[in-house]
Amino acid sequence: MTATFRLRVTGRVQGVGFREALRAEALHLGVTGWVRNRRDGSVEALIQGEVAQLEAIVAWCRRGPPAARVADVEVHASAIEAGASFELRPTD
Repeated sequence: MTATFRLRVTGRVQGVGFREALRAEALHLGVTGWVRNRRDGSVEALIQGEVAQLEAIVAWCRRGPPAARVADVEVHASAIEAGASFELRPTD
């Protein structure tokens, strides 16, 4: 079953390669969507795929890349279509 989640990741998640590492993990798992930095210091992502794939991405986000220090990952179901690839978006 395909699902879409919107994520908000807080902690030390900017300036540590989080977005690029998340994009690589999403491509590896076959998940579509996008990721961007937020002006408040968080990282936001929209991910779409099979539920097991999305759960794997969320688990990865709770760890992040080696230099990250993740404080929290908020996960919300979304009705937005993610598109056909996984892209980096500009800061919002």
